[in-house]
Amino acid sequence: MTQLRRLMGSLSRESGVFGHVAAGNDASVPDLVRAVAAKAEGSWKDLAAAGAVGPDTPEEVEQALSQVSSESAVDLLTYLATENLVFPGTSRRDRAHVHRMAEKVVGLLGYRSDWYTNISDLSPRTRAWEPVTRHTFDGVVAGTGNGFTVVLLQVGED
Repeated sequence: MTQLRRLMGSLSRESGVFGHVAAGNDASVPDLVRAVAAKAEGSWKDLAAAGAVGPDTPEEVEQALSQVSSESAVDLLTYLATENLVFPGTSRRDRAHVHRMAEKVVGLLGYRSDWYTNISDLSPRTRAWEPVTRHTFDGVVAGTGNGFTVVLLQVGED
């Protein structure tokens, strides 16, 4: 658990990126994504657009999530930790280093882990996602396996 927390802490060190690790099976992925989203909304409340709305319940968050492969999870963890959703192509960190950390996170959750995201396309001209927060931009990847659940969420405003 210590290594997983350290890795997720490093992945979430940039402004607007929030990470979380939970042990056990006490909460579902949508519950934990909503909890991290609420934390992000609280931390970034002064930056959100006035009157912005978004999912308020784990059930609404669940509707925004789709399952992805472990390989896609590595790519999404890397993207959310290094790139800026608001200004695509603006790399904030060394991508190769972060990719290795993302591979370790996925490896610690194990071969039989399940991964989810709200992102359907990250192409430079087509970026698409279902919102999980009240922010203009958000992207999340969450995985569960080996008795742990991890969430990495990036929010942003332009």
